[in-house]
Amino acid sequence: MKHYRSNGKKLLHVAYDDRPDVGDSIDGMKVISTHTYASDYALFLQEDSGQVGVYVLDDIYIVGRVFGFDTLVEAVSAWMNDEI
Repeated sequence: MKHYRSNGKKLLHVAYDDRPDVGDSIDGMKVISTHTYASDYALFLQEDSGQVGVYVLDDIYIVGRVFGFDTLVEAVSAWMNDEI
């Protein structure tokens, strides 16, 4: 399990070929699922409140970020429908 930090725009102190995976944590939130589409890499995170958030990465840069989904299915659907 790796621990990552971000500044809101990119992951900090991370090599370009290192990708967070299920079980890792980012900014204190646990990664519960990942999905890849084209060059984007979506990370679905469990917030302390129990809701689900999404970070969309291009290498180490955060190109999309939305929080407040009630379920993982809802978050994945939003990402797949280009709502993030």
